[in-house]
Amino acid sequence: MIQFRIQPDSEIPASAQLFNQIRFAIASGQYSPGYKLPSTRALAMQTGLHRNTISKVYRQLEEEGFVESLAGSGIYVRSQGHEGGSRLQSPILKQYPEAYKIVQQTLDDLLGQGCSLNQARELFLAEVDWRLRCSARVLVVAPSQDIGAGELMADELEESLQIPVQLVAMEELVAVLDQTTSATVVTSRYFIGEVEAIAAPKAVRVIPLDIHDYAKELNVVKSLPKASCIGIVSLSPGILRATEVILHGLRGDELLVMTSQPKDAYKLHAIVKRSEIIFCTDQVSYLNAQATIQTVLEDLIRPPKLIRCENYIGSLSINLLKRELGLT
Repeated sequence: MIQFRIQPDSEIPASAQLFNQIRFAIASGQYSPGYKLPSTRALAMQTGLHRNTISKVYRQLEEEGFVESLAGSGIYVRSQGHEGGSRLQSPILKQYPEAYKIVQQTLDDLLGQGCSLNQARELFLAEVDWRLRCSARVLVVAPSQDIGAGELMADELEESLQIPVQLVAMEELVAVLDQTTSATVVTSRYFIGEVEAIAAPKAVRVIPLDIHDYAKELNVVKSLPKASCIGIVSLSPGILRATEVILHGLRGDELLVMTSQPKDAYKLHAIVKRSEIIFCTDQVSYLNAQATIQTVLEDLIRPPKLIRCENYIGSLSINLLKRELGLT
């Protein structure tokens, strides 16, 4: 803390002495923009002045534009001129008040590295242009052996983003990228390493998607009595394999887990007849399981409970993707 000293026998009033010392601290950068001034109590203890006198000095500093008072928070050194973004009066700043500081800091960093203003402008515009071009074409990628996972991602993204997306098998990605100058590739983190290796030489960006945490569904599984039978139906064989491993780790041999893809009528019938509860990861699986239950309903003592799982892609991941694509 800067030490302010008041000369009691000076011809200059004590309030003027303190005002000028604080103003000098601000002008010399010792108190930088955004710095919180000491409380009137702390300053009174340091200087021996009455708190009312210090409050008067603070009001004078505020009236002259050196500081600003934030109710319930304190007195802060005010940003001025370029620091305050007075040259930018865009309405966007009202929606994103911190945006100018971010732009200013980034620009200052570039200038500090030796870039000219024209070069910095070119870099910004090139990045924005590239992202816009990439966002014009969104490719959902999954390996052909688990193209069902790609179908899940593509369906959910089209519904959430309200834009067309293209499903591409990983084995065909090179050929697809050879025919485009820019695109955004999205895929599950399960496949991100292989996809990045393919896309690295191309002018595309790759964005990984986090899957849903299935917390609600796992809580249901935890509460099931021993010897219960669970059915899992999904378009993705990868999801089915992963689910078996996860559920075994969660309950060991306490539960019987049966899995099937929606088009496998034999397995689906077996699951419907044996399971107490069936989880479906997608709408196709849910409808097929529902139809199968209806076909064997007369043979069932108690129909299984059918649960449609929440989205395959985590909601936070979708929101981040919207922002990356400029859709928010």
